[in-house]
Amino acid sequence: MKASTIFFKTIKFTWLKLALGLATLLVSVLLFAILTGIAMLFRSEEGLGFGVIIWFILSIAAYYIINLYFGYLVKAGHVAIIATAVTTNQIPDQQFEVAKEIVKKRFATSNAYFVIDRLVTGSVSQLQRGLQKIDNLLGNIPGISFIINIMQLFVSIALNYVDECCLGYTFIKTDINPYKAAADGVVIYFQNWKKLLKSAALTSLIVIVATIAAWVIPFFVFGAIFTLLGWSKWIAAILAFMFALAIKSAFIDSYIMISMMVSYMEVAPTTEITFDLYGKLSKLSRKFRDLLNKGATDENPIEAIPQ
Repeated sequence: MKASTIFFKTIKFTWLKLALGLATLLVSVLLFAILTGIAMLFRSEEGLGFGVIIWFILSIAAYYIINLYFGYLVKAGHVAIIATAVTTNQIPDQQFEVAKEIVKKRFATSNAYFVIDRLVTGSVSQLQRGLQKIDNLLGNIPGISFIINIMQLFVSIALNYVDECCLGYTFIKTDINPYKAAADGVVIYFQNWKKLLKSAALTSLIVIVATIAAWVIPFFVFGAIFTLLGWSKWIAAILAFMFALAIKSAFIDSYIMISMMVSYMEVAPTTEITFDLYGKLSKLSRKFRDLLNKGATDENPIEAIPQ
């Protein structure tokens, strides 16, 4: 199933992600109205400045609570449905209900998913910072030096979606515990580095262009409105940033995630690990080492994806 097909057939998750982003923006606007209203009521310029600081802090807190908690759950469900679509070529009608059931059976609790996601994300981040070391350690893989030296930008963008690919692998590799499956997923990604990076080149270009558009348009619109009303341009910039972030997270990130997962899932099931990447990646990333060790000791029962 093509990435574009999966994107449009799972658009429910995209709209839900957008709703979370706009909810964050709405909360921020309400907080701004309340705090500035209080300051104006007491006619205090110092209170207004202090209120803006409190508003900024509370807006950040709202973003993390709404997007990093509820957003995690939405992403987990979306990844589960994408993995199912790629491996079975089918997408269930009741996507939210099926996604919830798949995630629950695979990880038992949302906390288990959070732990694995954080370990995978941490592993990828540490490996990304060690790209030059990868060049030295993986010198026996043909062409890896050329890729790293010439396509650093594409590498950076592509690695941002490795965690979703690896978590998707945990939903199709159900004969081992999810920690071990996630660790295997990271290794498989780096073993297929060259092939996956080639397929990610066009995707990365789309990310760059779409992200620029997502940032520029909201900044122009919010800036124009706040200028006409005589309001603070700094506030306009913050609100525009939050709106652009919601658009990017919902549409751009969803499409790129699906594209990367489709490319990844095409090679993951048939990949035989031939390089000693476990040891080499463990040297580069403590988080990956923790993930690997957890996978070796975890004995939780594994549930299969319902067909």
